[in-house]
Amino acid sequence: MTTSPTAHALPWRAGLSYGLLGLPLAFAALPLYVVLPHHYARSFGLPLATVGALLMAVRMVDAVVEPWLGRASDALFARSARAVLLAGAVAATVQGLGMAGLFFPAVDGQGALGAWLVGGLLVTCMAHSLLVIAHQAWGVRLGGDDLLRGRIVAWREGLGLAGVIAASALSVVWGPAAMLAVLGGALLLGWLTWWRAPRPVPQPPTAALPLWEPLAQPAFRRLLAVFMCNGIASAIPAALMLFFAQDRLQASETATAAFLVLYFICGAASMPLWLRAVQRWGLAWSWWLGMLLAVVCFAWTAGLGSGQVQAFAVICALTGVALGADLALPGALLARLIAGLGAQGKHDGAYLGWWNLATKLNLALAAGAALPLLQWLGYAPGSQDAQALQHLAWAYALVPCALKLLAALLLYVLLIRREPHPAWTPRSLS
Repeated sequence: MTTSPTAHALPWRAGLSYGLLGLPLAFAALPLYVVLPHHYARSFGLPLATVGALLMAVRMVDAVVEPWLGRASDALFARSARAVLLAGAVAATVQGLGMAGLFFPAVDGQGALGAWLVGGLLVTCMAHSLLVIAHQAWGVRLGGDDLLRGRIVAWREGLGLAGVIAASALSVVWGPAAMLAVLGGALLLGWLTWWRAPRPVPQPPTAALPLWEPLAQPAFRRLLAVFMCNGIASAIPAALMLFFAQDRLQASETATAAFLVLYFICGAASMPLWLRAVQRWGLAWSWWLGMLLAVVCFAWTAGLGSGQVQAFAVICALTGVALGADLALPGALLARLIAGLGAQGKHDGAYLGWWNLATKLNLALAAGAALPLLQWLGYAPGSQDAQALQHLAWAYALVPCALKLLAALLLYVLLIRREPHPAWTPRSLS
């Protein structure tokens, strides 16, 4: 156990001990939001519209609970870091058991499977959400300047990408059983290293922040608007990737797993580059450049056809580099904003609850809108109809690019231009 890091310092051991839990937490991201819908549609025959509607309903309920979980996280921190860690152990156990039940349902029939999916997702997602918020709040409470905040988030999200890579390969190539076995071991190891991580400086107890108070802060609303628009742009291709790779590109399961691994490896490898960008241009400008890079690289996907797996691999690598900005920089901007509002060490969870609500809404809107829309446009899993596959390509590539451009515009108008502040403006443009 060590104390909170200061200035730019974050020894690699400290970063690893804090960030390693991000690896198993990521197992509840791609498997639940990408693999699970595909699994229930292909393996159990649930219609895409049904799967999309159920996922949207669950995520909406889960999202509404997020601010309350944020307050629960603040209450745990007010007691002690030990209380946070013990609650995290319980949440990690529930998450692991819940995911096992989701991938290996104990019921048959479409009605029963739909009910099982809803119940399992609610339990699993709420446990996962509490663990994520507490882990993120821990990082926010470590404090520091912009660069240190970026490093803290980069350790967490970089190891999270390693978890996504592992989950992608295990679930797509070796199946859910292998993925769940690794998840169990990684949750235990991540929690044990978290116990040894640098601990936030204890703060005197304060009254709970009113639930809606974070939304009363204009700066937080502006950042949240950018984050949501950008998040929806990223969530749509995440929900459709397996369908696009297997039906539009006619890629094998091994190639599909390789696309995912390449994408996330490039995202993890780009983290140091984005931290260097932060040193030169600041957090917001660096994020803005990442958005533009994503659009320039990803728009070409709409023109790909059957067999063009090599071209898609190049696109995955380039957009993976842009992913690094989306993962490391918004969280660092939020941490700095919380500190600027005087909430650091007191009400971090309240803000993170709304932040994670936005994340869940992004995923809900992406799955709940994109999957039924594709079914309405004539696409079904395994379809070889040329028009249906063209609609799939447009939904997969062009719609997200338009939303990403809107997010870049919002970032410039709402943060960069409006806030003459070191957190938003570049340090040097020479």
